[in-house]
Amino acid sequence: MQHTTTGHPQAVTDADFAEQVEGASELVLVDFGADWCGPCRMMEPTVHALATEYAGRVKVVTMDSDANQQTVARYNVRSLPTFMLFKGGKPVDQVIGAVPRPVLERKIQEHV
Repeated sequence: MQHTTTGHPQAVTDADFAEQVEGASELVLVDFGADWCGPCRMMEPTVHALATEYAGRVKVVTMDSDANQQTVARYNVRSLPTFMLFKGGKPVDQVIGAVPRPVLERKIQEHV
């Protein structure tokens, strides 16, 4: 299994979501977003910073919601960006919208 330690979130798709997210042993932060979404682009530096800061402890992945409708529908993602935390293959928490970095960090800390 590939592990992200470079500080760059890994892109996941419908095809590899089960393996990369639901099958991960560590906590996974999934960033559901889209290229056209302004708040999603605004959150990119925060997502990259979290990937760097938590490398080796939390896997940070991104999903293009437009290209991966199956997973988006399965997890009932209705607003972008949506950040979901998965632990043991199951969603354990979520944050909707562009939020300050400490909000996401607090959620991660609750589940690490």
